[in-house]
Amino acid sequence: MPAVTRAIVLWCPDWPVTATVQTLELPATAPLALVDRNLVFACSAAARADGVKRGLRIREAQARCTQLLVHPYDPVLDTRAFEPVLAAIEEITPGVQAVRPGTCVLRARGPARYYGGEQQAAAELLRCLEGLGIPDARIGIADGPFAAEQAARSTGLDRVRIIPPGASPDFLAPLPVSMLGQDALTPLLHRLGIHRLGDLAALDPTDVRERFGELGARCHTLASGLDGAAVVPRTPPKQLDRVIEFEPPLDRVDQVTFAFRGTAETFIAGLTKAGLVCTALRIEVTDESGRASERTWLHPRLFSAADVVDRVRWQLQGSGAVDSGLGSPIMRVLVAPESVDDIGHHEDGLWGGGADERIHHGLSRVQSMLGHDAVLTATIGGGRALAERQILVPWGDRAVGAARAEQPWPGSLPAPAPATVFEVARPVGVYSAGGDPVTVDERGTVSAPIHRFSAAGSALDAREARNAREVTAWAGPWPVRERWWDPEHARTVQRFQVVDADGTAWLLVLGDEGWRAEARYD
Repeated sequence: MPAVTRAIVLWCPDWPVTATVQTLELPATAPLALVDRNLVFACSAAARADGVKRGLRIREAQARCTQLLVHPYDPVLDTRAFEPVLAAIEEITPGVQAVRPGTCVLRARGPARYYGGEQQAAAELLRCLEGLGIPDARIGIADGPFAAEQAARSTGLDRVRIIPPGASPDFLAPLPVSMLGQDALTPLLHRLGIHRLGDLAALDPTDVRERFGELGARCHTLASGLDGAAVVPRTPPKQLDRVIEFEPPLDRVDQVTFAFRGTAETFIAGLTKAGLVCTALRIEVTDESGRASERTWLHPRLFSAADVVDRVRWQLQGSGAVDSGLGSPIMRVLVAPESVDDIGHHEDGLWGGGADERIHHGLSRVQSMLGHDAVLTATIGGGRALAERQILVPWGDRAVGAARAEQPWPGSLPAPAPATVFEVARPVGVYSAGGDPVTVDERGTVSAPIHRFSAAGSALDAREARNAREVTAWAGPWPVRERWWDPEHARTVQRFQVVDADGTAWLLVLGDEGWRAEARYD
């Protein structure tokens, strides 16, 4: 029989909602829904009271609750907001293991002995979270982390549920097997008539292992109340953030950046001492009125102290000059690493960094003189239209919010791609041999074979061969229908590939605005 650790599980219900409310400073009683992939991922108690629940589509949720506030779900925000909670718990009792944002586990022995019992330790933890503005936390204490988490989720109004030592199997027996969190195994267990954890625990462990493998054996152990998972305390992260406060507040960009230089050097020195380099950092600027400006900056290689100072200046000045005034004096600047890497992965080669480093230094110098958006680099995004896939981002940044190119895009143009894509699609006229405009009906049938197309778009020019190109071969149409469910943004076009008498291939598109030349195959 495995050794079972007495565990305390602290659970914060609706943690994604709590984290969003605290971060965005929203009203605690507001009906709020967090959306992921057009579906409700989490919702507040006020939203649930109006019928909103997890898994609903946005429109259905808004129909049920007309006052619903909708925000995108951000897992990074969840983790970041839970970090102060873990730090506060570590101040009153060591040995915290984060299970997921909103849930953590501790060994029960240490806190119970220090505070005089398990009930007293749970009360102290609840008081700690109430001080952080989390009044509805739940605590479960049982043999093993699994049973303790189920106890925390079934506390009711008491907010604390303690399962006596040795009683975990009886407590778990009536719970449904879906509590195991194994979506692939649960339907199979139901078909076999195993609906509760007690039914699974009653089976022979050897038979379960032979039938369901290691996953089934693990589930049998959990259902039997013999969870031997060890509670592994987390290693508190090193404090790499750096902050500087100005008294009195400074109202000029050059004053703030000059005063921040020492903090930037200390920030980079701290990372170097920890054997790390920063590839993405977060800068938070607070003015004297308490308003905060926060932005994440990326770097193609790694940040130096000068790079950090440049990002602070760019965030302060926007598109203004370096000596411009500020709308409100700056009281505080914080810089924190968002993404770090081992310093050994970024060491220079035997003969130095090479041409890439010189190029980056030169482009960064231009940015520092002309502004962050003065140097742009091209990247390929996702989409069906060629113009949508061309994305320009400032040097050193990555495209944020753009569609990902690796996603499947049914209806996109197959390879090879055209060599020249017109920044603005050129209007053209496409005509049959008799000079009539070529059209495509709703069933995708072409009215007549394509004989000529004219940049002037005139039927007379097409007949008289003025400004017209004779077509020797053509293929299509290939329909593209996007957002058919949204009348405002719906788009339907027909694509054609044509080859003129000079041997040049063109990509022509027929849409609501008429014929357009979108690209050319050079």
